[in-house]
Amino acid sequence: MIIIDRALARYRDEGKVIRVGMVGAGFQASGIAQQFLTATPGMVLSAVANRHLAKAHAAYAQAGVTAVACETRQALEAAIAAGRPAVTEDALALASAEGIDVVLEVTGSIEHAAHVIVTAIDAGKHVVHMNAELDGTVGPILKVRAEAQGVAYTFADGDQPGVQMNLYRFVSGIGVTPVLCGNIKGLHDPYRNPETQATFARKWGQKPHMVASFADGTKISFEQAIVANATGMRVARRGMLGPDFSGGNPDAEPVQIEKVLPSFEPYLDPQVPGLVDYVVGARPGPGVFVIGHTEHPRKRHYLDLYKMGKGPYYCFYTPYHLCHFEVPNSVARVVLCSDIVLAPAGGPRVGVIAVAKKTLTPGERIEDFGGFEVYGVAENMGAIRRERLLPIGLALEATVKRAVSRDQALTFDDVNLPEGRLVDELYREQERLFRPTA
Repeated sequence: MIIIDRALARYRDEGKVIRVGMVGAGFQASGIAQQFLTATPGMVLSAVANRHLAKAHAAYAQAGVTAVACETRQALEAAIAAGRPAVTEDALALASAEGIDVVLEVTGSIEHAAHVIVTAIDAGKHVVHMNAELDGTVGPILKVRAEAQGVAYTFADGDQPGVQMNLYRFVSGIGVTPVLCGNIKGLHDPYRNPETQATFARKWGQKPHMVASFADGTKISFEQAIVANATGMRVARRGMLGPDFSGGNPDAEPVQIEKVLPSFEPYLDPQVPGLVDYVVGARPGPGVFVIGHTEHPRKRHYLDLYKMGKGPYYCFYTPYHLCHFEVPNSVARVVLCSDIVLAPAGGPRVGVIAVAKKTLTPGERIEDFGGFEVYGVAENMGAIRRERLLPIGLALEATVKRAVSRDQALTFDDVNLPEGRLVDELYREQERLFRPTA
């Protein structure tokens, strides 16, 4: 941000502007729109696409801006060229429209988002997204497609994976080896569902199933999976270690993050790729942390002087993540600095599999992340391939065809997948490209 703010101001002063088209107008997207409309010199929110047009209008109206509704791509392009804020129900028209420099995908969907991002890439648009679920399922192949088109594909700053990647780069940049990237949670209960989280969701204006996906571990599994895929890290075991210092009581006094080091040290090895993981009941939450390692005696001397401890393991942390406040920085980093926040470094290292939240019976349909049927856990790709485990990103809308016990991981053989989905095609393409042949 210290670099980006001045770069954006210069861009504005030179009479230039980055034109952003945003797909989605929900809780996070509304906050992002507010940032673009009030705090981003050198960038404009040219258009918003949403299935319900009223929410797209509201994204602009919160800042006193009236947008024009566009039913066709031609009308949308005319509004963008004239500098008139536009809204549309046609996300694919926005994703391919002339005049848009960066497509920002903020829907949290899977199949719909896949179509939007593929369309944007094919149209030569940079893509910034907040969709850990899609990225943790088919991100590597989307990155390949983006590189082939000469455009950027990146997760956004502000959400915890992006903040972890910033910290990972900082730790590496001072000559300390990152050996674990971590997320700080206040609660983890895999059996939470939209009913148990309804009150919290109403309080904050969020969707109950989305809030449940935070509580049941699905969201953090995706977040840590995409960090693993960006860094080459892995998980120590299925579901990660996830030490819980709350004793199961979310109101318990959290421990300072440095106190969690002994829980992870037995699993750390600086000679092999590091780990992604999380901790429950630590502060500062909801921040992120990176454990770094060095044996260098002078570096350890100075780190001790600066109150980082004796080593050889050190805990670095960022005390917050500010989501929509920081998302526009990602757009500026891509356009002005050719710098992506976080994207797969190659093939997938870690995926997120579906695990039964209850006993599933034939004929049941898997509805949502954070729903009543399944929760997601992170697993290394070797195990996913050997056991034919079902990625939860492919499980949505699938129909169970044989009984699955509670807490049992689902396999491809346990479900019937819907036909004709782009996300399945992308997953197969990804596996053909990256699955080891030996």
